[in-house]
Amino acid sequence: MLYLIGLGLNEKGISLEGIEVLKKCKKVYLENYTVDFPYSSEKLEKIIDKKIIPADRNFVEDMKVLLDESKKENVALLVYGSPLTATTHISLIEEARKKNIGCEIIYGASIFDAIAETGLQIYKFGKITSMPKWGKNYEPTSFLKIVKENQKINSHSLILIDIGLDLKDAISELEESAKKEKLKFENIVVCSRFGTKDSKIFYGGVNRLKKIEIKKPYCMIIPGKLHFIEEEVLKNF
Repeated sequence: MLYLIGLGLNEKGISLEGIEVLKKCKKVYLENYTVDFPYSSEKLEKIIDKKIIPADRNFVEDMKVLLDESKKENVALLVYGSPLTATTHISLIEEARKKNIGCEIIYGASIFDAIAETGLQIYKFGKITSMPKWGKNYEPTSFLKIVKENQKINSHSLILIDIGLDLKDAISELEESAKKEKLKFENIVVCSRFGTKDSKIFYGGVNRLKKIEIKKPYCMIIPGKLHFIEEEVLKNF
């Protein structure tokens, strides 16, 4: 049996159902390539009382080992937040079903719940996009095309940030990309470590946000047309 278990947003965010399931799992993998964890795997091991095996992108996307082991015994794949936000995990479930391997999903809180704390109304968000970490000869700006689409319908845009990308570099990428894509915006929201004791929300222009220091993980939101209540809440940040 294969279990995909959402961890929620902090080390204590895993549900009672998830902990109960882990008691009967022979192997427990931790997907570690989609987010900068706000806590260590050692802390999580103490909470769940299980030894954790790190699982990188190649291991999860290859699927073979996970599926072969799940044929013979109970195996868990732990995922930060909610377990089905990454397309790889959907593909894993589909492959398990094709091979007649039992699969169960246990959900957890995610960034998609937590962004409501900004005061922005969830139903007014458009398509979600991701900001990649730029490298040598790799500077894609296409993530902002989604933001432009959202702006046309006055929707808010949630931008997920690639693992390892510092805020200073992310803002620089955003500015350069906005110039190339001819995108205009006044203020952005930066949300850091939602669900933890040191969670923060910042709202302001790019120049102001360049001066702040935050811890990972974090995300950005480019607001669309604001309702007066949304505007009122955002001003508090």
